[in-house]
Amino acid sequence: MKLDAKNIRYLSQEDWRVLTAVEQGARNHEVVPTPLIVTLSSIRSGATSVHKCISSLAKPGLIGRVRNASYDGYRLTYGGLDYLALHSHRQSGAVYSVGNQIGVGKESDIYVVASPSGRRLVLKLHRLGRISFRTVKANRDYLRNRSSGSWMYMSRLAAMKEYAFMVALRDVGFPVPEPVAQNRHTIVMELIDAFPLRQIASVPDPAKLYAKLINLILRLARFGLIHGDFNEFNILISEVPVDAPAPSDPTTTEAPSDSPTPTPSSNPDTPPQIRLIPTLIDFPQMLSISHPNAESYFDRDVNCIKRFFAKRFHFTPDTPGPFFADAIKDAGRGSGVRRLDIEVEATGFSRKMAKELEGYMKEVGVDGDGEGDPGVGVEASVEEESDEDSDEEDYDVPEPEPQGTVAPETDLPELETLHITDAPNAGLPPIASLAPAMDAAPPPQRRGKAPSAKKTGGWAI
Repeated sequence: MKLDAKNIRYLSQEDWRVLTAVEQGARNHEVVPTPLIVTLSSIRSGATSVHKCISSLAKPGLIGRVRNASYDGYRLTYGGLDYLALHSHRQSGAVYSVGNQIGVGKESDIYVVASPSGRRLVLKLHRLGRISFRTVKANRDYLRNRSSGSWMYMSRLAAMKEYAFMVALRDVGFPVPEPVAQNRHTIVMELIDAFPLRQIASVPDPAKLYAKLINLILRLARFGLIHGDFNEFNILISEVPVDAPAPSDPTTTEAPSDSPTPTPSSNPDTPPQIRLIPTLIDFPQMLSISHPNAESYFDRDVNCIKRFFAKRFHFTPDTPGPFFADAIKDAGRGSGVRRLDIEVEATGFSRKMAKELEGYMKEVGVDGDGEGDPGVGVEASVEEESDEDSDEEDYDVPEPEPQGTVAPETDLPELETLHITDAPNAGLPPIASLAPAMDAAPPPQRRGKAPSAKKTGGWAI
């Protein structure tokens, strides 16, 4: 489902307590019994107020009552989990307002948000099991036999893993977005002023960009890591003028050249010379070089880049490789080189969590974007997005169904002609505040029959 934050300011403290109680009860119950919600919420006025809160939470689809259940109970939806995470981010000062959606992945949604100081950031919401929910339902026994099999727990594990690796990679100078905060299934990170590699039609020097990306794969291996999903969907390319101060670019490991540094021409008709800086994103499938299938994942990362450059830029390297055996020879050796796979495990994301997440992702068919349908990697189709909730058809209060179309990838621009400065924020409406409005008047209610749920791809906020 698409994030709809327009109702968050109207939730009272009692509503938050009831919503939190449903989340707590979901740890041990597929459908949380209503008496248990009353007990966990600990509202003084008792069951009457709890039922009133349940009604107000069910209308926007934050919780859902399951039909044909053997007892009266409710289930937390992705919308409810989104609200709980946003509430925590708001209280911690990481997020103050929410803008519109800028990306849809197979297992995540991306939104522009802003901090209290006005800095624009990215909010990533992990949604494991969304497009593969039919597989999850077919393997319901697999989920019931595992205490960690719920979509909430697995989405939280994916966010924890990605955030831990982003912190570790950023600390040693890898080109990754700055991690800001993580809560439940969400991550708040830096907004990168760049374009996905898959949207680029041509580059001035494909060989140089290819060398940078291969150096990134090799450098990851030196630090004990394999990306696992290294392809055109998860690489952002930004332009920096040659005469501008260069940001840290750890992908450049070339020896100094004797040729003079190119200087910008004084002719206004001459296009400015640019430098291409890649940035890595999407780390839920990152794994250690000690993994049993590490070599196959390493080879897949390399082959994904080779195939894309051959197809898009008509560039083929002259030499074979690189090979996994050569890449791991110097793992953990050298000045400033550390085994990040071991360090991340020490931060709290244990090997057991990694195995549980890997098993779940294999069970539901999540195996990266490189080998799948190219049209699904970053912007999923509307039909897939409408199937995200595994039991949506069982709710008394259905989730809003998204409508609209995704623009096809046609007329891809050439990188050297792009104006990247305004690209990520182009056409974005003003960001709506998430600040609580408890003292404000509630939304107007019409008398008589309640209006039906509006079917839309997301409310304008």
